[in-house]
Amino acid sequence: MSDTPFGFGLPPEEPDDGDEGKKKDQQSGGGQGPANPFGFGGLPGAGGFGAPGADNPFAAMFGSLNPNDLGAAFQQLGQMLSYEGGPVNWDMAKQIARQTVSQGTADGTKDASVGPAERTAVEEAVRLADLWLDDATSLPSGAGSSVAWSRAEWVEATLPAWKELVDPVAERVGTAMGDVLPEEMQAMAGPLIGMMRSMGGAMFGTQIGQAVGALAGEVVGSTDIGLPLGPAGKAALLPLNIEAFGKDLGVAQDEVRLYLALREAAHQRLFTHVPWLRSHLFGAVDGYARGIKVDTAKLEDVVGQFDPQNPEQLQDALQQGMFQPEDTPEQKAALARLETALALVEGWVDAVVHAAAKPRLSSADALRETLRRRRASGGPAEQTFATLIGLELRPRRLRDASRLWASLTDARGVDGRDGLWAHPDMLPTASDLDDPDGFVHREQLDFSELDKMLGEAAQKPHLKKKDADKDDKGDDTE
Repeated sequence: MSDTPFGFGLPPEEPDDGDEGKKKDQQSGGGQGPANPFGFGGLPGAGGFGAPGADNPFAAMFGSLNPNDLGAAFQQLGQMLSYEGGPVNWDMAKQIARQTVSQGTADGTKDASVGPAERTAVEEAVRLADLWLDDATSLPSGAGSSVAWSRAEWVEATLPAWKELVDPVAERVGTAMGDVLPEEMQAMAGPLIGMMRSMGGAMFGTQIGQAVGALAGEVVGSTDIGLPLGPAGKAALLPLNIEAFGKDLGVAQDEVRLYLALREAAHQRLFTHVPWLRSHLFGAVDGYARGIKVDTAKLEDVVGQFDPQNPEQLQDALQQGMFQPEDTPEQKAALARLETALALVEGWVDAVVHAAAKPRLSSADALRETLRRRRASGGPAEQTFATLIGLELRPRRLRDASRLWASLTDARGVDGRDGLWAHPDMLPTASDLDDPDGFVHREQLDFSELDKMLGEAAQKPHLKKKDADKDDKGDDTE
């Protein structure tokens, strides 16, 4: 994984920066290091308008700022200050993501439109993957269609999911900006608070745009971070990123594509045929996020020293992170639920894909280990959420979950294993991951006996009524 937390490619209808873009890439060193995951140095205009790009948070929004661009730059500044929408300026996030994509990745790879041959290769890979998965899981195909996306198309398709994940916490930041002022000052400072919230929405949008844009340079499908980010029932792969992923693995490109298609198709089966799973995962994210508190001391410092002519103060505060998980039993339980849910999804996909690929692909073991390390090491999605909203999306117990699902397959068969997805209460818990053998060999509940007992209980009032009727008749005959 690269140090850059996310990346994105230019839509085919937009021109590249040509020699000027290459020159800027060389000046910026090809991207940002981990110490500054959301810095602006590697974005358009990194060296323009006086100061270096890393010190100019508007460089990402205003481009190179040559004289011909000044009018558009100040127009965009006006739009930013007049923004009155939600907690995140998603129009700006989308724009920044597109600009981030247009710069390409650190290795110099630029986004490109997907050609007919690549689309056909993806469709055939997903079709074959679904056939193989039929033997490995009882869940039917969940991919109603398959698509090959450019990086730009990935961003367009996943922004609604990012909005759902980020807005709740960003809303709390906007509220906190007003709450940190004394009540008697809030009425007087109304215009300032409004400006700060507009700036906050813009800065959040800028950082989210950079993050999503950079991620687009690394993801290979729509489910890389374990959450369904794309449209339901649509298996999506990114040919350009798949090529980059398999470049140094020593594995045939067709095998790499097919293995990644297996993972994407397996995720689609799970999210399509376990209807409660998406809301369960997003609910776990929301439940954890609700227990994150804003560092009001840091925010008070920002508000107290806020200078409308120096808006990068808000940028710096967001970049350093203003969020801290509450150290409460409820928050720890929420984190455990989230980590367990992510691990169970990724562990099931890992086990099912391995079962389908192992007999057919000689590279199955090597690809499995590569993806396990790539997924479990965190990476860009984790950095984004940890910085912006204090949330990590890492399946810390991926290997434990994968072993548990494999053991369940051996003990209960494919149907018995997949049947656990019928209800969230049937899934293994965090403690079950500690003792997978205990869960696997635990005596299974016999629901037929429960149904029998419920049926008998339902009949008892009717039987009692019949007995009472008989008694009444008996009394009449006497």
